[in-house]
Amino acid sequence: MDDKAILHSYLRTRRADLLGKLDGLSEYDARRPMTPTGTNLLGLVKHVASVELGYLGDVFGRPSGVELPWFADGAAPDADLWVAADETREQIIELHRLSAAHADATIDALPLDAPGEVPWWAGERRHVTLQQILVHLCVETAQHLGHADILRELIDGTAGQRPGDPNLSQRTPAEWAGHCATIEAAARQASMAGDRP
Repeated sequence: MDDKAILHSYLRTRRADLLGKLDGLSEYDARRPMTPTGTNLLGLVKHVASVELGYLGDVFGRPSGVELPWFADGAAPDADLWVAADETREQIIELHRLSAAHADATIDALPLDAPGEVPWWAGERRHVTLQQILVHLCVETAQHLGHADILRELIDGTAGQRPGDPNLSQRTPAEWAGHCATIEAAARQASMAGDRP
């Protein structure tokens, strides 16, 4: 595999893993804010799809033609990070699929050194190559997947990328509780030691 294929493979995998975080969730659980700043699963999918359309569309002169009203002048701040009641999960999943297909076509059509311009970045930084943007999107998508991992675990206890994920220790609920108790005890012990003069 060449460098472009490797980066593309990582991006595709992270995209699919992020979308998979919605599997089996109710509308409420997919949309509800799980942090004080409102982070939610369906909003993460909406955001990543929206951002990918810009970076692997507009930046390389390949606009998708998809209207993203949450980026329009006068849109509410952070409207790309949550899903309004009149937006359906199916619409967001379709946006994710359309965005991925458009991005994949751009990646397939251009060499890694293809130039682009990110108009929302400042100064000389805005002049980029496809390679830079692929690395940027791999990192951003992985970051949001990490957010989604934690949100999904908080919602229903589902952890890892898929059932039987080899990167996650296999423990019973009682074993996980014991593991957490060990970590809690270590944190308290370190805190007491650190608080001494």
